[in-house]
Amino acid sequence: MKHVRALVVFLALAVVMAACGSDDSGDGDATESDGSAAAPTGSEPAGDDGSTDDESDPVADAEPTEEASGDLEEELVVMCTVQEEWCEAAVAAFADQTGVRTEFIGLSTGEGVARLELEEDDPSVDVWFGGPSVGPATAAGNGSIEQYVSPNADVIEEKAEDGTWTGIYIGALGFCSNTEALADAGVDAPASYDDLLDPAFKDEIAMADQRTSGTASTAAANLVALRGSEDAAIDYLKELHENIFQYTASGSAPGRMAAQGEVLTSIIFAHDCLSFELETGVDLTPSFPEEGTGFEIGQVSLIANAKNPNAAKAFIDWALTAEAQELAATVNQFQIPTHPDASVPEQAISLDDLTLAEGYSADLAEDLRGGDFPDRFGDQVRDGEAEPADE
Repeated sequence: MKHVRALVVFLALAVVMAACGSDDSGDGDATESDGSAAAPTGSEPAGDDGSTDDESDPVADAEPTEEASGDLEEELVVMCTVQEEWCEAAVAAFADQTGVRTEFIGLSTGEGVARLELEEDDPSVDVWFGGPSVGPATAAGNGSIEQYVSPNADVIEEKAEDGTWTGIYIGALGFCSNTEALADAGVDAPASYDDLLDPAFKDEIAMADQRTSGTASTAAANLVALRGSEDAAIDYLKELHENIFQYTASGSAPGRMAAQGEVLTSIIFAHDCLSFELETGVDLTPSFPEEGTGFEIGQVSLIANAKNPNAAKAFIDWALTAEAQELAATVNQFQIPTHPDASVPEQAISLDDLTLAEGYSADLAEDLRGGDFPDRFGDQVRDGEAEPADE
């Protein structure tokens, strides 16, 4: 039945998407990209007539901060870990404002950390935009992140005090379920982690792999906070494994699977669930563990040994403005902005309306990501299976 249901929904989506002439977008980790981009996607600064040209002069109102002063380089490469639509909007807006030719490469959190470690002193990217703070916190341990405290960070509460990263949005972790599929199966949307262990969800759950995803690290910290120890969280994940249909590399891909009818439910950030509902037209139900949930702090950070450091710092300064953070809602990304003057989308789910897990923190997620929890997951939960690679 599941495969029939998936086929019907898939065909329906295909018709809609074909009619709209749109391509499938990348998955973000907290809105994580699926990392499928083979080459950077770029945006040229617009000329006075709206055209783009490599020879265009920077617009007159481009004002890099004192800390990012010095001549801006002519180009910038952004490693982007939010949905592709937001990546595109961000690089286009920054290019138009500064005249810097700006490209992005979409990767999940784990893929980003691995890429930076592999490239060492010769990184192909200059700045990291989006995804949970566990990414740069882990990469900093490898020497891949350079500390940078932007003058615009003064008004941002969510940040690493040493300048490893600065928050640009907040998003709650939860479950994203296919409403019609739940009704057909006679199952209610999950309201707790224990609900996911119900045999009714056998082969009907998708979630990201702990070794590749910052979303998964957020879920791990949520479970450790609720169950009291890493061992208890691993024990739970072993039980949950019996109901998992697929593990993905990126954090948001499970939500897309729920929208396509491949699974009944998924573990993702709630803002991604809302975005997929608008994107696909499929009725999706976000829900949250009543015992307490976790959250991500989406970040921006400077890559160590960046080839374009002045432009990278200018991009960070820009990303911390209210104007830049409000771009998200224009492309149906409904996180909570960190800038106090930024408008909060009416669709956004406030942490004030949820029960947060006692003992949960972004620091805990960072510690788990940087420790042996991902490897324990691979060995003890997945029996040594290779990390997934989303297509």
